[in-house]
Amino acid sequence: MSVSARLGVLLLLAGVALLTVGLLGWQRRLPRNRFAGIRTPATLRSAAAFSTANRVAAPPVLAAGAVCALGGALAFGTAGPALPVIVAVVGVGALALLLAGGLLGHRAAAALPPPTGHCAGCTCLGRGCAQPGST
Repeated sequence: MSVSARLGVLLLLAGVALLTVGLLGWQRRLPRNRFAGIRTPATLRSAAAFSTANRVAAPPVLAAGAVCALGGALAFGTAGPALPVIVAVVGVGALALLLAGGLLGHRAAAALPPPTGHCAGCTCLGRGCAQPGST
């Protein structure tokens, strides 16, 4: 398999993953987890904050996924100096979009009032409550 085909597959896979996370975030179906979504202290303080942050971040995340998928399609069959240019532009563009989405999502979550009741001041991930500083 050629280098351009490998990079094309890698970018396409990254695009599909980002499109999936973005779509689930937009639909408010992305559960709080350890791997995907906007994960800052503000977004993890409640399910509502996580859901809000990922809905706000969804458009830039979807755009980053589309950029990766398009770059992956362009990388197939490309050779010579065009291949590194495609990979660099796609990488920088996708990273910029993801950073923008993360910042927007974090700000949206931080603007929500703090949780009250059972999960006030803790990080619940659906398995009970872990108070800050406890082990």
